[in-house]
This record gives sequence, structure tokens and C-alpha cells, in this order.
Amino acid sequence: MHGSLHFLDTYIKEDKSFAVYKLPGDSMLHIVVQENGSPVLLQSIEALNGQEGFVIAPFAASEAFPIVLIRPATKTERPFLPGELVKGQKRQEGLKGKEAYAERFEIFIDPVRDRQFKKLVLSRSITMEREAGFSPAEAFTLACTKYTRSYIYLCHTPQTGTWLGSTPEMLLSGEGNVWHTVAIAGTQPLQNGVLPKTWDDKNLIEQMLVSYYIRTQLTSSGIYPSEKGPYTVRAGELAHLRSDFVFSLPDTGRLGSLLELLHPTPAVSGLPKEEAYRFIRENEGYERRYYSGFVGWLAPDGKSDLYVNLRCMNIRDNSFTLYAGGGLLPSSVPEQEWQETEDKLQTMLYLTEVNNYVRK
Repeated sequence: MHGSLHFLDTYIKEDKSFAVYKLPGDSMLHIVVQENGSPVLLQSIEALNGQEGFVIAPFAASEAFPIVLIRPATKTERPFLPGELVKGQKRQEGLKGKEAYAERFEIFIDPVRDRQFKKLVLSRSITMEREAGFSPAEAFTLACTKYTRSYIYLCHTPQTGTWLGSTPEMLLSGEGNVWHTVAIAGTQPLQNGVLPKTWDDKNLIEQMLVSYYIRTQLTSSGIYPSEKGPYTVRAGELAHLRSDFVFSLPDTGRLGSLLELLHPTPAVSGLPKEEAYRFIRENEGYERRYYSGFVGWLAPDGKSDLYVNLRCMNIRDNSFTLYAGGGLLPSSVPEQEWQETEDKLQTMLYLTEVNNYVRK
């Protein structure tokens, strides 16, 4: 296999806890392996205070879906050598789940239009057969080659199973006294491979709400960030609006408390925070598991890089489950929101094909 990552497939078969990831625009792979013992299981985000290791956290922590921390761990780096992409066809899943999505849309949109919520995020999943010959390690390599602007990871633990993602959304990154988070909201497909120049009111408002939330959450705890944006960025074949927040953090021993303050952002949940979170858990109709939680390396005395777990899939022995969602505002139209989830699913659908990559 290209890049000699075949050992990752062996780790999965052996049910070994590991993670491999590549940061946006970087050329290094970071490989984290639990050599001895079992990962740490946590029930609250604040319990991450003072911890170091690779974390994969669910949308909602529970006994069934705990926060999992790979530690103590060995962490190594190696250069990533991209191969060549083969132009694959757009993979269509037809209208699978469209009727069920429409029903959920009505349940979600009514309280939004009644102003009970400023925003709600409605997500869905699709499960499809895993084809013979599919290699998670090769899919990770393909993702690193194709989605250079995203955070790419492959993670497996006995508690979570195997997850692969290509996410554009940073939750928290930094070291020492300089830290960074972003607000990403609004989605458009690229126009003949080019970033769009204009955004409609729905997308602009959605971005404004996420930015307002992050600004408010930070300032409520005495953190006053500098801001840049919004500006348009590319993620795969999609464009988003992004704003950057940079701030100082004198006490890095309480990163868990800061993550608790930020997660879940309105980009994956809604506003008001607690009410939207509860509404989604009660009305979305399925368990998000680790989709729209967060993943990444946590190091209070080093460099942390944590990302929201979007554009991801859960890989099982015989199937894939892929996830996508979108923010609903009073102006939302069901057909457009459905299409946005279809567009987002393409990021992972591309990786389920076995012939999109040429090994060197």
C-alpha cells in the first residue's frame, strides 16, 4: 500500500486503540497508539482538564458513548507522500431517507418559525454496504490527498469502533498563551470549482449566529478575542463562511472547561444552547454517536488541535454509516436543506469507492 500505512488496517482487526491525523495544509502525519492498557473513558468534557492524549468525544456523552482518551500513548510523526487521484464519478444514494428527513424537517422548523429557537441543526445518517477490498488506511490516505484544507483523521478504539473524517471546523487549537477557534456556518457548492462571491441572507445570518455565540461564550469567562472575518473558505467541493477568533489563555490546565464552554456550537446544535441541545436529543430520531462531537490531540503543556467531527463516517465490518446536517432558520426550505446534506455526504461517499486512488 502507498505510504506503508497497511499496519493501520491490522490495528483495526486487532481492536487496537490508535489515531492518525493530518492538520490542514500540513505535510506530516501524526500517529498516536495506545501501546499498553486501555483508553481512559470519561463522562464529562470538564473531566478533560489536565489530561493529555488523543480524544474522541461524542455529541452527547453517555455510558454507551463515552468520551474516549487514548493515553498513555506513543506519538510519532512521518511525512505524508500523496499519490494520484483518479477522477471518480459522483456517487448517488438516490432519495434514501428523503421522506423521513422531510418529516423531521417539519418537527424542527415549526419551533424555529415560532421563535422558540434562533437556529436548530437537523442531521441525518445513511448506512450502506461496505464493498470487498475497502481499506480504512487507504481511504485515509485518499482523504489526505484530496482534502488538503481539512483536518483528516482515522481513529479506532474498542469503545468507539472505527471513525474516519475530513472536517473543516476547528474547535480549539493553540499552545502556550496563543489560542484559536473558528465560527464556520453557511454552505454553498463550488461554482465550476470556484469559490462563490456572494452569500444569501440565510447563510449570512447563520454565520452571524455562530460568531455571536463564540464571542459571547468566550467573553462570559473573561476571554476577549480578536476577530477576523467572515470570509469564504473551501472544504472539499463546498464553500463555507468562516470567522477566526484568537485569544490568550493564561491557564492551560483547564482546557476541558473551555471545551465545555464551546461545545456544542450552534454550527452543530442551535440556539439557545441548552434548549436546542435537548430538543435535538429528543426529536432528531436517531443517535448521532461521535458525529458532531470533537476529535484531536489535547495537550495542556504542548500544542492542542481539536476539531468538530463533521464530514465523517463510522466504518464497520460490513457497512459504512455516513453523517451530515444543516442549520435551519425561519427562511429554510426543505428541498434546499436536503440538498445541502446530500452535498456534504459526497465528501465521505467519495472515500467509500475503491478505485479513486493510484498507489505509487
